[in-house]
Amino acid sequence: MNPLAQYDTVIVGGGPAGLTAALALTRYRHRTLVVESPVPPRNHASRGVHGMIGLEGATPAEVRARAWRELDAYGLAEHRCAAAEDVTRAEGGGFRITLDDGTTAWARTVLLATGVVDVHPAGVGGFADCWGRTVIHCPFCVGWENADRTWGLVADDSAYAATAAKAFSAWSADVIAIAPPGMDRAAETRQALRAAGSDLVEGEIVRLHHRDGDLHTVELADGTLLPRQTLLWSPPQQQVALVTRLATTLGLALDADGFLTVGPDKQTNVPGLYAAGDLTTQWEQGAMNAAGAGAAAADAIHFAHPH
Repeated sequence: MNPLAQYDTVIVGGGPAGLTAALALTRYRHRTLVVESPVPPRNHASRGVHGMIGLEGATPAEVRARAWRELDAYGLAEHRCAAAEDVTRAEGGGFRITLDDGTTAWARTVLLATGVVDVHPAGVGGFADCWGRTVIHCPFCVGWENADRTWGLVADDSAYAATAAKAFSAWSADVIAIAPPGMDRAAETRQALRAAGSDLVEGEIVRLHHRDGDLHTVELADGTLLPRQTLLWSPPQQQVALVTRLATTLGLALDADGFLTVGPDKQTNVPGLYAAGDLTTQWEQGAMNAAGAGAAAADAIHFAHPH
């Protein structure tokens, strides 16, 4: 890519949303650049993608490799392994995209498909080793792989903790809630859970004991040891640095929880700048949802900016 390369659309992010959009735009005969950071993607710890017909169990790397074989057959999508440092309005229209290798590109439209960053809890030994395997954030994604094990639901909200008794019964008959000390309505929640055959344990998690990522015991700050084989733990999420920067420089609108707001056409409040995937939603994350959003964004881009 030369410093002044021009494209119909630049897609920032090479996951399910970005690659699905790239394929759709390619078939619309748009010249597209996909910028993918060399930093391992958010789903790199996953041992397989689930719920996507024809790709069941494929690793994220295998999905990406197959996607690029399909895209390369058309010859209109370019892959750039670099980090997008900035997106600015270009004089005369469109956008100027600056990459961390010192090059720039111009595009009529930009699609942000960066995903989000999971903020791992500080000071919890073993968390990173178990993350994506036996510490999971989405039971719909890998509940099957953790079925018939003892589960712990890590929750700091009494209403969410109360779901431990029934919400995950499809995968486990033994689910307890683990909450920080002093959670509001803890006594009431514990009583309800015990009546349903579950329980609530209060304490600060300090270590996850495991064997090569296979969890077996949760250790609390007071020394309590909880035999658990799977933790359902949804850590806080934040936007990648680029999106945070654009919220300031371009005025990109974020909702109260920090997720990027888009319209039905996946366009942000900045005309010509679109977004799809996990960076736009807290509750509808996952490969299938992201791919669908990427396809919808590509359709909207094409009909608003026909080639």
